Amino acid sequence: MDKPAISTKSIYRLLIYQRCLGRLEENQVETVSSSALAKAAGVNAAQLRKDLAGFGQIGTRGLGYPVTDLIVTIRDFLGKASFQPVILIGAGNLGSALMRYDGFQKGGFQVIGAFDLFPQSAHAKGHEVPVYPMDTLTTFVQQKKVTLAILCVPGEHAQEIANTLALAGIGGILNFSPTVLQVPDSITVNNVDLALELENLSYFVKQDS
Repeated sequence: MDKPAISTKSIYRLLIYQRCLGRLEENQVETVSSSALAKAAGVNAAQLRKDLAGFGQIGTRGLGYPVTDLIVTIRDFLGKASFQPVILIGAGNLGSALMRYDGFQKGGFQVIGAFDLFPQSAHAKGHEVPVYPMDTLTTFVQQKKVTLAILCVPGEHAQEIANTLALAGIGGILNFSPTVLQVPDSITVNNVDLALELENLSYFVKQDS
């Protein structure tokens, strides 16, 4: 299937649709209306229909979308027919918690390896993801053809590791480190600053109180 032109925001919404559809499939729901799926995804029905229009005729007017077929269509478009490999750098408390998070697999991703300056200490935490020394990172990424990385290291080390990831061929970084990374234009970085999110939430709570 030729992929329609699509924006970054639309891709994000497709991921949300896929997650909602997965829950429906788990509950043995066979069809879903555009209004019901839109409500579950937190968008309006017109936006949902626009996002799905590029896939051709999938749903039936009056009956809705076949859940399983729509899951397959979106998954194929996103290139997630099989698990997409991910690596994690920094196997401390946050990194270890993320390695135990089963939501990645539900989304089509699998953390296949972690890297840390002290891999033996990380092993003692009892998680199943293998932890390797940092000097093996580049070889691992290139041999396994990994393009996604999760960065969970202190801010003072984040840029140096990001440079290594860029040279190794990583194309996307989910950055939990409290620093702004400078990377080539070919690399996409999504920053997750937990403290900043709490500050933002606190502001709006104060405004409402």
